[in-house]
Amino acid sequence: MIRTPPARPLAFALALLLAGCGDGDADRPLAPAQPITDGDSCHVCGMLIADLPGPKGQVYLTRDEAVRKFCSTTDMFAFLLQPENENRLSHAWVHDVAVTPWSRPADDAYILASEAWYVVGHDQRGAMGHTLASFRERHHADAFRDTHGGEVLAFGDIDLALLTDLARADASMQPGTGNGMHGGGMHGH
Repeated sequence: MIRTPPARPLAFALALLLAGCGDGDADRPLAPAQPITDGDSCHVCGMLIADLPGPKGQVYLTRDEAVRKFCSTTDMFAFLLQPENENRLSHAWVHDVAVTPWSRPADDAYILASEAWYVVGHDQRGAMGHTLASFRERHHADAFRDTHGGEVLAFGDIDLALLTDLARADASMQPGTGNGMHGGGMHGH
């Protein structure tokens, strides 16, 4: 009679082998948001970030310890949604504008971007025109929307089509180009 080895030790050995193949990212704590310094420039547009209004963003990609800083949440999403970046996100940070001034968000007000609520189509201007207002709590996003207009979205609801609509609306708000976006819809969201 042929005796086969028990499956349990073989499965355990295989699990240990596969665990050793990972890069350990799951066990590593998330890199924290970094302070915005006077010399920091936006990874997308190159503008100096420190004195610009509105919530900012910071991104860490997988297998990369460098932080990429953005002058606005809109520029951060424009970067994240590019085909070469959309599957490389480790984590990102945005300001919670419920607890920090819009005109100069504080370095201690960052929250995970993936857990934030965003208001789009509001009347507040950010670094490059419209920016997505970010909040830790949904009720703060709802209150901002009630005061400043717009629509509340989750992280996963933001896509390139929405960002394109926002950019077009900003362009139409330039002097001599129209009335702005408050009369039109927002990409079906």
